Amino acid sequence: MSPRIEIVEVGPRDGLQNEKAILDAPMKVEFVRRLEAAGVRRVEAVSFVNPRRVPQMAGAEEIMAALPRERGVSRIGLVLNERGWDRAVAGGCDEANVVVCASDSFGVRNQGATVAEQVAALATIVGRREIAGGPPISLTVSVAFGCPFEGEVSAERVVAIVREAAGLGIAEIALADTIGVADPWTVRSRIEAARAAAPAARLRMHFHDTRGTGLANAYASVEAGVTVLDASCGGLGGCPFAPAATGNIATEDLVYMLHRAGYETGVDLDAMVATARWIGEQIGKPPVSSLSRAGGFPA
Repeated sequence: MSPRIEIVEVGPRDGLQNEKAILDAPMKVEFVRRLEAAGVRRVEAVSFVNPRRVPQMAGAEEIMAALPRERGVSRIGLVLNERGWDRAVAGGCDEANVVVCASDSFGVRNQGATVAEQVAALATIVGRREIAGGPPISLTVSVAFGCPFEGEVSAERVVAIVREAAGLGIAEIALADTIGVADPWTVRSRIEAARAAAPAARLRMHFHDTRGTGLANAYASVEAGVTVLDASCGGLGGCPFAPAATGNIATEDLVYMLHRAGYETGVDLDAMVATARWIGEQIGKPPVSSLSRAGGFPA
């Protein structure tokens, strides 16, 4: 069998949260359904943030209620605090992805909490799950390669968060290049450091293509042994609280690269390109991905 790379599709959450167009809940449900029809098995479908701060993410409960329960697919809810955890549990999310920022400045602007406060919230959520149950928890360390307000983020700061998560038994930890400043060499060294700090955890990587290094960083991750990568249909994305942060790496571009190298992803490339063009029509702007313009090869 060919080696497999798992794609976690973040378009419905990270992709839409920075777009000017605000889609209603039925349209977001349709987006999730099209992505799953294209072969994606894990989708970051909703974000349990305050809709007054991020109006693009309103309607999370309505979206989860409208998605039919299906075997073999997992709908992930983004969680920033205990209130978000409560909503994710009540909404029936299959997974909860908790975010901890690697810098205080970004954490306060993005989540209203310092790094220490976010780590404490993570520990509380894990403890509550152990007592009362709930979906599996993964962790994303945001601005793990650089902060728009503090500049460089050290490996030591990221490793400290990863080590805390490992001590809590978090099974999957993602390192996120939230503002797109990473390079392949730093990616590889940070993966090695995170793996040493959390040898039992599965590592996932999340890249933005703000400075054109997204796919190169994904390649470096695969070469370093990472088998789970986030991506966003059409290259949608960005962060409302990170100046000039543009989209995630495009799912179709990543899938094309991996398929050409002989990896399996389970994603139908033509269906993903069609979905990228469709969502572009819904938000009123064409997708930025290369595959949405050029198509696959051979045609």
